[in-house]
Amino acid sequence: MSGTVTLANGKAFNGKWHGKASAIQGEIVFFTGMTGYEEVLTDPSYKGQIIVFSYPLIGQYGIQSLYAQSDLIQASGIIVANLYEGPLCNEAISLAAFADNHSIPILSGVDTRSVIQNIRDSGTMQSQLLHESFSELAWEPVQTHFFPATQTTQELQTIGNGATHIGLIDFYYKSSILKQLLLLDCKVTIIPYATPTEQLDRLGLDGLLFSNGPGDPAALQQLFPTYRDWAERYPSFGICLGHQVLASAFGAKTTKLAYGHRGANHPVMNLQTKRVSMSSQNHSYVVESDSLTPTPFSVLYKNVNDGSIEGLVHDTLPVTTVQFHPEAAPGPTDHLELFEQFLNVAKQQEGVKVHA
Repeated sequence: MSGTVTLANGKAFNGKWHGKASAIQGEIVFFTGMTGYEEVLTDPSYKGQIIVFSYPLIGQYGIQSLYAQSDLIQASGIIVANLYEGPLCNEAISLAAFADNHSIPILSGVDTRSVIQNIRDSGTMQSQLLHESFSELAWEPVQTHFFPATQTTQELQTIGNGATHIGLIDFYYKSSILKQLLLLDCKVTIIPYATPTEQLDRLGLDGLLFSNGPGDPAALQQLFPTYRDWAERYPSFGICLGHQVLASAFGAKTTKLAYGHRGANHPVMNLQTKRVSMSSQNHSYVVESDSLTPTPFSVLYKNVNDGSIEGLVHDTLPVTTVQFHPEAAPGPTDHLELFEQFLNVAKQQEGVKVHA
């Protein structure tokens, strides 16, 4: 069976279709890491997107649930140059079988270098992934809204019994964030992003971690005053979308990158230490530098490649944010120390914070 990926700029690329015949539409993005396709496909920040993998061979070590970042494949479609279909070890299942189990199509044999060059030239855009038996769909705009609350945590869930109680604000968090908090002896309560403040205050939290998630942070603007209130009273740490949300809550603006940062090899510089380290990233939006002037934030990290903001620190409050993923999954673990730094601040603030 054959299929086609058609970009909104009119370019089309043919390949071999794997999975059930279907026709899907979604924002097309590319990932530059050499490994980590398991984590990428199950990362909620990729929800609804069609992912092009730049590494030429994908699927060579199969799929093991140990590395899944959620229970589902979050992407809508997968595009690769070569799909590995040979033998596997360690009881892994094949990528093709994993995708088919979740009704997600794979298009292999695609000239992925040309697809990625088109994205770099035209910017991230809408695309259609079509089985040979389907006709072109009516074109829709690129998704910018935040997904409905029915698709995130609906009830408070508490996991672990550690000494430090952290509230994980759920914008579709990656499981590796939760795992890292538990490894550091935390009690973690997963909190729906629209939870009433009164309910949050009754939990006896020591700090808040604002998670990653999909879509445009501006779609959550009606909750920005609430998030600012929380961050002004609890030690807070924002990751990816959580970084953008906290910056926006204090008055900053965000803008969309031409084709985003998605990979496991993005260099960032800590402006306080001048240390450069590698980071794992997956985002379309960034905080605008000029919009920080009236806010109480200073830039903590910058991207070495394009100079975009990669992290912020509040001038007076225990609030820190990073655009990249310190928990990696996939990628380098250069920034795991940021979790410990956050927890150390949360412990110091215990008994001092004032709740409403």
